[in-house]
Amino acid sequence: MIKVVFVSIYAFLVLSLPAMAQTEDDDYLWLDNMHRSIADSVKVSAQWFDDFFAEDNMTAENDDAIGQARIRLGWEPRSRELNDFEARVRVRVRLPKLKNRVDLILSDYDEDGIDDKVRAGRAEDLNRQDRFSLALRFKPKRDSGLSHRIGVGRRFQLFAKSRYRTQFNFTDTTDLRWESSVYYYNRDQFGADTRFTFDHQADKDSIYRFSNGFFFRDRTNDWLWQHSWQYFNQRDEKTAVIYGLYLEGSSRPNYRTEEYLTSVRWRRNALREWLFYEVEPFVLWRRDESFSASYGIALRVEGFFGEY
Repeated sequence: MIKVVFVSIYAFLVLSLPAMAQTEDDDYLWLDNMHRSIADSVKVSAQWFDDFFAEDNMTAENDDAIGQARIRLGWEPRSRELNDFEARVRVRVRLPKLKNRVDLILSDYDEDGIDDKVRAGRAEDLNRQDRFSLALRFKPKRDSGLSHRIGVGRRFQLFAKSRYRTQFNFTDTTDLRWESSVYYYNRDQFGADTRFTFDHQADKDSIYRFSNGFFFRDRTNDWLWQHSWQYFNQRDEKTAVIYGLYLEGSSRPNYRTEEYLTSVRWRRNALREWLFYEVEPFVLWRRDESFSASYGIALRVEGFFGEY
């Protein structure tokens, strides 16, 4: 029953957004009221958390706490799997009373792995449904690439995580981003990951991206790896198309590819600057399906709330 309701609401949003984009804004004041209501709730919660964690002798550079929320609903049917639904929520609260060096992050998905890849094409261990986490993130300095995180996540395990991010600009159009992290969960034990992302801006509307990611899991004593090639093309100020090829594999029983995925994503900003929808046809080949092609399409609606 829940899936039927979810699909009905989602289908209405996806199919009606293009039509609504052609109508007058005044006809959809309910959309602004909904956004304002959620954004206000996020801001009130941000202020409450800021007041809760602050000590009496702490002073803030900015008295207003900032809350940001991202909500995504998705349906990704494919041959052999029609009921692949996805709902993602990520809330980030900046705490100015702690000198803007501490954030509270609530998320129902893990940041490990390629976040923008079709869900059916992500490694099972990086794609679990029980990735809810609540954590405090600390930075030695506001603009530091080093951050530390403590909290609860992955089936309510206590965890601690340290991450370092940096960027190298080779030319005005070419750069390399690198990030690495180590973490410990009280049941899954130690883990580590590292990622390199190479970007080249071909022109003002196009970017080529090549990414490599490696993830070590102490619990299973093996490595997961991900490689991706993407081409981003900005068609106009509201529309973008992303062409992608993704490979994923593991180190056990030997270093081998577990799946391939290719897709074309069409992303459109509709009605309001905070509202987006996506249509992404894809083809997936998985080892556990004898690398037989599975055809599908991902339909998503995404909203941003609060201050960004």
